Amino acid sequence: QVQLVESGGGLVQPGGSLRLSCAASGSIFSINAMGWYRQAPGKQRELVAVITSGGTTNYADSVKGRFTISRDNAKNTVYLQMNSLKPEDTAVYYCNADSQAGHYWGQGTQVTVSS
Repeated sequence: QVQLVESGGGLVQPGGSLRLSCAASGSIFSINAMGWYRQAPGKQRELVAVITSGGTTNYADSVKGRFTISRDNAKNTVYLQMNSLKPEDTAVYYCNADSQAGHYWGQGTQVTVSS
């Protein structure tokens, strides 16, 4: 089992920045990759960014150049630095862990970009 706890969401103006955190606990040795997904009202959940245990990253085209995913292995935490935020980035952001035992999700954190 893997437990994920997200933090860092909130309300920000267009052009602003936020940093999301996802702390993992439990069977973290089994995690292959961790990522961030988001789901806007009326839309399907979509991949935002992913980082593998080896440090390889991948991003959705819509966030390339604006968002950065990183991890602190000592703290078992993954971060999503979001810059130049746009209203279309508004969504619930979910942390995901892809482990040998399956996929695990956090509870989600709301990000609202609005003036």
